[in-house]
Amino acid sequence: MFRVKKALNHNTVIGIGMDDNQEYLLIGKGIGFGKKTSERIEAPEGCAIYSLHEQTQRGSAAELIKGIDPVFLEIAEQILKESEKVFGRIDWTILFPMADHIAFAVKRIRNHEQISNPLTSDIRALFHMEYKTARHICPILKERLDVEIDEHEIGYIALHIHSAIEDENVALSMQIARTVRECIQLVEEETGLTIDVMSLSYNRLMNHVRYMVARAVKGEKLKLNMNDYMSVKFPDAFRLASTICRHLEAYLKKPLDEVEIGYLAMHIQRVSEE
Repeated sequence: MFRVKKALNHNTVIGIGMDDNQEYLLIGKGIGFGKKTSERIEAPEGCAIYSLHEQTQRGSAAELIKGIDPVFLEIAEQILKESEKVFGRIDWTILFPMADHIAFAVKRIRNHEQISNPLTSDIRALFHMEYKTARHICPILKERLDVEIDEHEIGYIALHIHSAIEDENVALSMQIARTVRECIQLVEEETGLTIDVMSLSYNRLMNHVRYMVARAVKGEKLKLNMNDYMSVKFPDAFRLASTICRHLEAYLKKPLDEVEIGYLAMHIQRVSEE
């Protein structure tokens, strides 16, 4: 049971848990209709309950919620429910920063200040399912707010979804997407090739760089060393891979395990052959 602290609108209420005296956000159809402060309520079936005691990447949930229109909390919840259908278990604390981001996105769109994100195509390729799920926001925003959102804003929503399913914050996801773009550009410059972004080899290279960056950030290492084989068999690919690894180290400000060079060389060779 909860004690109503504040009804935000017909569908959202801030309540105090009667068992633990903690603040919660309750989202459910009609839950706030006619509710008064201090009134005691039971959470109805299908009602979503979020702790406001949580700390998010953007600060405490309790502080964030003060500046967010409840409609954006409801929209973020709809997107996360779609995400849960696709990915299973997700981290629901992303609700608050996601709602905050959607609110700012809508404000930008209404002020005709739509952004251009040079990493949108990389985000779409790297986080394909997240991007596909994020697209559910299009009909929701059109129906509820008569706002049309573009692919660049969808890309940012996809990063929030990714951070809800992986132990990886939005800033790190952006860093990975940026690093992948840097790597692909270096390969194209060094080989003189334009890499087909729809090819299987591109997809493999892209995902390899993604996980290589993640390993560097987390301090994880590969077990099998392919450096000797690749340096002899494919010296050009190995040299390029070595150059890229050094470049990525400077970019990430983190050391890469030497073993990474051989694996990256293998993927570069595949792309070159294709």
